[in-house]
Amino acid sequence: MSQSPRAGFVALIGEPNAGKSTMLNALVGAKLSIVTHKVQTTRGRIRGVLNEGQTQIVFVDTPGLFAPKRTLDRAMVAAAWSGAGEADAVVLLIEAHRGLTDGVKTIIEQFAQQFSPDKPVALAINKIDRTRRDVLLKLTEDALALYDFKQVFYVSATREDGLGDIVGWLDGLMPESPWLYPEDQLGDASMRSIAAELTREKLMLRLHQELPYQLTVGTDSWEERKDGSVRIEQVIYIAKEGHRPIVLGQGGRNLKAVGQESRLELAEMLGHPVHLFLRVKVDPRWLEDRERYAEMGLELPEG
Repeated sequence: MSQSPRAGFVALIGEPNAGKSTMLNALVGAKLSIVTHKVQTTRGRIRGVLNEGQTQIVFVDTPGLFAPKRTLDRAMVAAAWSGAGEADAVVLLIEAHRGLTDGVKTIIEQFAQQFSPDKPVALAINKIDRTRRDVLLKLTEDALALYDFKQVFYVSATREDGLGDIVGWLDGLMPESPWLYPEDQLGDASMRSIAAELTREKLMLRLHQELPYQLTVGTDSWEERKDGSVRIEQVIYIAKEGHRPIVLGQGGRNLKAVGQESRLELAEMLGHPVHLFLRVKVDPRWLEDRERYAEMGLELPEG
């Protein structure tokens, strides 16, 4: 007698830069969420699909939880808690070498308000290769004193260590259900959206601390040509004219390098040659533009 199909959602939550995007990409075996050394890289909820036997686990990489200040910040935090609240299970990811920071403690304090008592919540301690065993054990004890986590996992998302244990636990928690996505689909983001996020990743890495959160990228056109190549036009939205020279760089050097890096990675991802054209547009309203937020999978907060 064959097992009934199962399917459900799992939210990955944590502070910015805890490794959620790296974990999502490792779990599904594809680059769905951009990864940089900068905090608040993920803006919207990004879903990645893992098919394990008869079970389909849909992982939701949420924006990092932090104290919101701007409109965009509030939208990101709201999306994170909403994704966690709707999920069948939650995995809180923390960094082993940083331990229970004030930010992590604040997140845990919100659990009673955000989750029902029977919500399966696990703790995943990431980057264990940086920390001694005795420190890990003490960290585990301290975390369990703050909240009754159903399971504690020790992982290294970059090395893909310990991820199988998480998948095995989650497998048994998913409800009986037809699969939510086709077997060959790895996520719910369109290629236009993934391409835009890829270019934003290259910009963030290139620009360092100068501008990272005051720009966004949109894919304006996507043309699949007869010779098998793809022609993509993207717009980099900035809030002020003064940001243009930062994005362009001397003699257009930054924009050229970003375009080349993004084009090469897109070509590898698509398996086709890519012709990528980037332009910069000043739009002071993009930080309050409902359409731009929708493109990022966010809702513009009221007020």
